[in-house]
Amino acid sequence: MKFILTMMSSIPYILFVSSLVVSIAADTSSISQSQSLSFGKTIVSPSGTFELGFFHLGNPNKSYLGIWFKNIPSRDIVWVLPINNSSALLSLKSSGHLVLTHNNTVVWSTSSLKEAINPVANLLDSGNLVIRDENAANQEAYLWQSFDYPSDTMVSGMKIGWDLKRNLSIHLSAWKSADDPTPGDFTWGIILHPYPEMYLMKGNKKYQRVGPWNGLQFSGGRPKINNPVYLYKFVSNKEEIYYEWTLKNASLLSKLVVNQTAQDRSRYVWSETTKSWGFYSTRPEDPCDHYGICGANEYCSPSVLPMCECLKGYKPESPEKWNSMDRTQGCVLKHPLSCKDDGFAPLDRLKVPDTKRTYVDESIDLEQCKTKCLKDCSCMAYTNTNISGAGSGCVMWFGELFDIKLFPDRESGQRLYIRLPPSELESNWHKKISKIVNIITFVAATLGGILAIFFIYRRNVADKSKTKESIERQLEDVDVPLFNLLTITIATNNFLLKNKIGQGGFGPVYKGKLEGGQEIAVKRLSSRSGQGLTEFITEVKLIAKLQHRNLVKLLGCCIKGKEKLLVYEYMVNGSLDSFIFDKIKSKLLDWPQRFHIILGIVRGLLYLHQDSRLRIIHRDLKASNILLDEKLNPKISDFGLARAFGGDQTEGNTDRVVGTYGYMAPEYAVDGQFSIKSDVFSFGILLLEIVCGNKNKALCHENQTLNLVGHAWTLWKEQNALQLIDSSIKDSCVISEVLRCIHVSLLCVQQYPEDRPTMTSVIQMLGSEMDMVEPKEPGFFPRRILKEGNLCTNLNQVTSNDELSITSLSGR
Repeated sequence: MKFILTMMSSIPYILFVSSLVVSIAADTSSISQSQSLSFGKTIVSPSGTFELGFFHLGNPNKSYLGIWFKNIPSRDIVWVLPINNSSALLSLKSSGHLVLTHNNTVVWSTSSLKEAINPVANLLDSGNLVIRDENAANQEAYLWQSFDYPSDTMVSGMKIGWDLKRNLSIHLSAWKSADDPTPGDFTWGIILHPYPEMYLMKGNKKYQRVGPWNGLQFSGGRPKINNPVYLYKFVSNKEEIYYEWTLKNASLLSKLVVNQTAQDRSRYVWSETTKSWGFYSTRPEDPCDHYGICGANEYCSPSVLPMCECLKGYKPESPEKWNSMDRTQGCVLKHPLSCKDDGFAPLDRLKVPDTKRTYVDESIDLEQCKTKCLKDCSCMAYTNTNISGAGSGCVMWFGELFDIKLFPDRESGQRLYIRLPPSELESNWHKKISKIVNIITFVAATLGGILAIFFIYRRNVADKSKTKESIERQLEDVDVPLFNLLTITIATNNFLLKNKIGQGGFGPVYKGKLEGGQEIAVKRLSSRSGQGLTEFITEVKLIAKLQHRNLVKLLGCCIKGKEKLLVYEYMVNGSLDSFIFDKIKSKLLDWPQRFHIILGIVRGLLYLHQDSRLRIIHRDLKASNILLDEKLNPKISDFGLARAFGGDQTEGNTDRVVGTYGYMAPEYAVDGQFSIKSDVFSFGILLLEIVCGNKNKALCHENQTLNLVGHAWTLWKEQNALQLIDSSIKDSCVISEVLRCIHVSLLCVQQYPEDRPTMTSVIQMLGSEMDMVEPKEPGFFPRRILKEGNLCTNLNQVTSNDELSITSLSGR
């Protein structure tokens, strides 16, 4: 899956080795007692992936011993011995110790509790430098290994954690700077709390934590999905506690790096296409990942503002500071605990609190855990240590609860039970409500005759509120913030015309700014839109469950009277069509940027079709529905026409065809049949438009009137596909990439769905140099011959109805 990262930014810590390093023997991967290693000599792992030797970091007077990826031009260092010595010698002693000497003085050596009879030092294909006894029965019983003493980089097969038998902490330490490999104070490893978890540390201060392992995932991590790059596991037993990941494909190169300057821990994957490291993921992921951003007994929610809120049953300790948006003071219980009559309230979708003050009992179940916690008045919360299956084990928290995160999607986080006094428990509220209902029922029965005269009035009111109740009933199970209409009205300056930034079948779109300064985009359901209400519900339900960097983020919605509003993150660069179809702005998108946008759209569609909890068919993919953020990252938007399927279902049928002319697949436009392959067809059109800079509309080719697809198909058959390239990117484009994009687009727009590739195949074809089949004739390929004497209109002057949204068309 190297293709995923083709156009992403490169790693900031690329280390250039200024001197030429020459291996003493091309096939040498070991150091024996008779050999030594000096500057200019190296050993190479058996497969040629890693290399060990001395290197410079810019200053020729400073050299270090290190291991790097051999076949990467930048000589990217994965392990370093941070001892500067320009004339050192590395040798292996008969005792089995590697020794670094300078002028016969030992400046560093390995240590081991065992001695070897016939020691040898090997550089393995994993990048691990090991010392072993060649006479030992178990060749993996290493006397010493570099994986136990990592620097700033973790590679496949390395363990981060604790060797409890040796009381050895194995953790990453960031370099002080790009030219100083001395360990800084920014580290990543496991802290041995009663319930162990992984932390990024800044000196002695906690900087970020991902939460403890709960049997399925890290409590503060994302759920396991179809990860194309690596597998990971967390192991905890009496001998060791560690986190480890391994690559799914041995031909891939990937690494985790902690960076002192950026203060993050990022994963990168090497792209053979661009010959660079591509960014894959990072921690901290959002502001709520920063340790202690909210105070005690608060939770942080990255999807709403303000981010910090008190836990259920708690109130701000300092209301004055709280109202001034200083939420670091924490929260306290609204009512004191009684200890004896307390209960617990379940809170879902949480990264559980910091585990420093916890107690763990793996032998009891959740109900026994509750009983045990209830008996201890200082126990403030509990949950299972393992949430897989029916759940097992018990972990209890004591004292204040710190660093809790609330996830917006239901698949992330886990349930936590927090202790509350009787007055805050649901059961007591139910009793109060029951009493109120009984009183109201009695009064209603007594005054029944009087109320009867209002029957007609009440019926009319009910009819008017029927739509609202229907919407609220459909949205009650959707976890999405509800905005106040006044808040939106103020943010958009009462929907001022100059704030209008778009118009679609749904209705107008306005730019706004919330009180805290966050810019938003507000979609307002038009009263004239006959289909708008259904699409409104669809969009809220679908996108509330979707979380991906290439999908536009829904911040919330608003329902008040006739107003139905969707609130999205604002995309400062607008939609893709405003760039590629504009003569001036199109010059702002060179080929690398366009290819980056293409890959982002592919990743977003792949998530919808395959990796999300529901299989989503967008049904209206087009250039105007691709939004661009400040870094020109693409975001697929407008899910009003989308359809969701569960399980393995990939297609459906409708009598109501909706979408946009020019982007619809033939089987959908004619027969109402839609599938993931109809989205693939739309993507093929969009891909052609990005390459060509023109809409899929009528244009002229010799004596034929063709749309863009027909024009591309004709030029492809004539082997003149390069004529399709937008003139504004000819100087920046990579011909092989552009031709591959045109080839893929024609495969996507083939007449029959079964001939079209899936988005998984598309991303493979775009990100590699694999062989591709020849495309067959595309769908909707016009063959009308112009009569002699008819004028051929200039390509940029032709108008079309490809942006006309279809709202009703009966299928067969």
